[in-house]
Amino acid sequence: MDLRAALRPLSAGTTWRRGVFLLLGGVLALPYALLVVAFTELFGNPEVPRPLVLALLVPAAAIAVVPVFLGGSRALEIAAVRGLLGVDLPEPVPGRRLDRETRLRAALWIGLHLVSGALVVAALFSAVPMALAFIVAQVGVDIGFAGDQRVGPFDGQDTGWLSAIGLLVLVALGYAVAGLGALAASMAPALLGPAPAERIAALEVRAARLAERNRLARELHDSVGHALTVATLQAGAAREVLDRDPEFVRRALAAIAETGRRAMDDLDHVLGLLRETGEASPAGPQRTLADLHELVAATRTAGQPVRSQVRGSLNGLPPVVAREGYRIIQEGLTNAARHGRGPVTLRVDVPSDGLEIEMVNDLPGPALGAAGSGGGRGLVGMRERVLLLGGAMTAGPENDRWRVWVRLPIGAFG
Repeated sequence: MDLRAALRPLSAGTTWRRGVFLLLGGVLALPYALLVVAFTELFGNPEVPRPLVLALLVPAAAIAVVPVFLGGSRALEIAAVRGLLGVDLPEPVPGRRLDRETRLRAALWIGLHLVSGALVVAALFSAVPMALAFIVAQVGVDIGFAGDQRVGPFDGQDTGWLSAIGLLVLVALGYAVAGLGALAASMAPALLGPAPAERIAALEVRAARLAERNRLARELHDSVGHALTVATLQAGAAREVLDRDPEFVRRALAAIAETGRRAMDDLDHVLGLLRETGEASPAGPQRTLADLHELVAATRTAGQPVRSQVRGSLNGLPPVVAREGYRIIQEGLTNAARHGRGPVTLRVDVPSDGLEIEMVNDLPGPALGAAGSGGGRGLVGMRERVLLLGGAMTAGPENDRWRVWVRLPIGAFG
C-alpha cells in the first residue's frame, strides 16, 4: 500500500471539514449532556422530592425533543451537510409541510449527529491531552501528567513507548474522524434527502419558474422583435425616398419613434417582472386585442399592407385570451413583414365559445416557403401560447401562401 495514499485522509481538507461538522454535533449535544447531569443529581439527592423532579422532567424532555422534529432544524442540518460534508442535497421547499416519515428520518439524523459529535468531543478532551503529554515527556518536559499514568504494562518511566502510544492515539483519532465523516456523508442523502412529495413540489416549483421564464422570453421576442422589424422596414423605405418624398420620411420617422416607445414600455414591463424584488413595472397595462386597430395601423404605416376583418366584439374576451391573442397576431404580422410577400389578410372571429384568428400572406418563393415551414422562435412562441390556453394551431404553406390558423377557447377563462 502506498504510504502517501494511506496518510492522505489525515491531511485532506475534506477530513477537516467533516471534523468541524462532527464537532458542531458535539457542541449541540452539550445542553443535552448538562440536562442529563442535572437530573441525575436531582434523582440522586434524597432531599429533593421525587414528584417534583418528575414534574420538572416532563417539560424539560419536551423542550429537548421537540426541536429535533422541527422543519427548521432539518433545514439547518441540510445547510451544514452541504457546506461541511460536501453532499449536494436539495434545499427544502419553502412553506412545504413535512410528512411524518421525513420528520422521523431527520430526527434520526440529528440524533446520530449529536451522539457522534459528543463522542468526538469526548475523545478530543481526553485522548488528545494524554497523547500530547506522552509525546512531550519524551523530550524531557514533565507536566506532572505522564508520570502518574499507566497504559497496560507501561508506566510513567517508559516515555518512549508512551510517546509512541500518544502518537498512535492522535493518528487513530484522525482516522476515526475521517471514517465517521465519510459515514455521515454516505448516510445524509438517505436520512436528509427529499421525500417523494418534496421532489414533486420541487419539480413543480422548477416547472413554474421555467414557464415564467419562457413567458417573459416570448414577451420580449414578440414585442421587441416586432418593433425592430417595423423600424427596419420604415428606415429602409425612408432611405429609398429620402430625396423625393420628405413627407413620407417624416411619417416613417414618427412611426419609428412611436414603435420604439411602445417597445420600451414593453421592455420596462418585462424587466420589472425580472427584478429580484418581484415588483412589477409601473409601465401600465399590457396590450390586448382592444389595441388591435393600433397594431394594424402601425403595421400598415411600416409599409406592410394588411386587410383586416373582425367579426364579433373583442371587448368581452377574458383578459388572458385577449392578451395572448394580441401577441399571436403581432408575431404573425412580424413574420409576414420579414419573410412574406404582398398584403396580409387578417381575420378575427369571436364566436360564443372561442376566439379564432387566421392570417394569410403570399410566400416569396417555394424555397423560402419550404424553409419557413420549419418554424422558428416566433412560431414556437405562438404554439406555446396556444398550448397554455388549451387551444389549437396550424401554421404552414398552402400552395404559394403561408397560412396561420389559431383557435383559443374562452369558456375556461370566463
